[in-house]
Amino acid sequence: MFRWAIIFAVIALIASLLGFGGVAGLSANLAYIFLAVAVILFIVAFVSRKM
Repeated sequence: MFRWAIIFAVIALIASLLGFGGVAGLSANLAYIFLAVAVILFIVAFVSRKM
């Protein structure tokens, strides 16, 4: 999941540099969603392993 977040963040940066605002915004939103899901899953896995 972290890899997908990084990929979409890089796509958003490149698209914004090239002037593709719609693609950049969509990629940034997807990167944020993937990052949030990955962090939540990481926390759940960490907490469940401790118990």
